[in-house]
Amino acid sequence: MNYLIKIAALAPAVLLGYCLNTSAQNFDVFTPIAKYIRVGDADKLSAWFADNLEVVIISRINDSSRRQARQIMKSFFSAYNPSAFKITHQVGKSNMKYALGVLNAGGERFIVTIFVNYNKQSYEIQQLKIERIE
Repeated sequence: MNYLIKIAALAPAVLLGYCLNTSAQNFDVFTPIAKYIRVGDADKLSAWFADNLEVVIISRINDSSRRQARQIMKSFFSAYNPSAFKITHQVGKSNMKYALGVLNAGGERFIVTIFVNYNKQSYEIQQLKIERIE
């Protein structure tokens, strides 16, 4: 009987932990990321970067640390001031997601590809690619 009481006592905690983990993974990670791209905020965007990630800006590939990627994005936003950004497509499972968006910046249009991975407690951008739309 004590065994059943212990299971009954632990069940809510286990269920709560599962629900919190599931809700974290179902969170629309692209909402804040899109916001920071739209306003050109490299500092806040970099909070979503993995420790090491691939940043591709107009065909220039950089395997970067978070700090280096932040600087690359600051330079990009300085050269191409964003005026609008919208996610147009999203796919993925709970631990890996992929999004495409269109960025209007500096009088030009860009296609933005974002790949995020769920790592321990949060999502992290593993790859960020920005290419001109011709």
